[in-house]
Amino acid sequence: MTDFLQLARDRYSCRAFSDAPVEAEKVQALVDAAVAAPTAVDKQPWHLWVVESPEAVERISALTRFSFGAKVILVLGAAADEAWVRKYDGRNFADVDASIVGTHIMLAAHDLGLGTTWVGHFDALAVKEAFPEMADYDLVALFPLGYPAEGDEPAPKHFERKPAEELVSHL
Repeated sequence: MTDFLQLARDRYSCRAFSDAPVEAEKVQALVDAAVAAPTAVDKQPWHLWVVESPEAVERISALTRFSFGAKVILVLGAAADEAWVRKYDGRNFADVDASIVGTHIMLAAHDLGLGTTWVGHFDALAVKEAFPEMADYDLVALFPLGYPAEGDEPAPKHFERKPAEELVSHL
């Protein structure tokens, strides 16, 4: 496997995809990476929908301007009633758990030579209306998926990082 730190630095938000199809075994590898993600108390309060039929991709793409021409879109949802809740303050970890799953998906996609980006800008109620099987979940993110188009590259701010001294405190 790619050196993790290099993988984390190289992965970027892909916003243009080629027409090359995504192989079923690579989609399955992303599902496997999602299932392997740790969650609070191993409750796994999430669900992933692989939107891959042309009709379904067209339907979901009509609900966001951020599908970027992808031929496969992963939809990640969280179920608050299935998640661990911290007893001290009632903090529900469903969204945290889904975020861990989403991060696994993004890193695994890059490691497989695929591109994706975390899309949070979509009308979740409209997506649930178009896909009733998603109705019982808080829809956390869409991940358009495919091979990066020729010339696609990281956004300029991708390489701008605050210094560790500004982000990390040693106590």
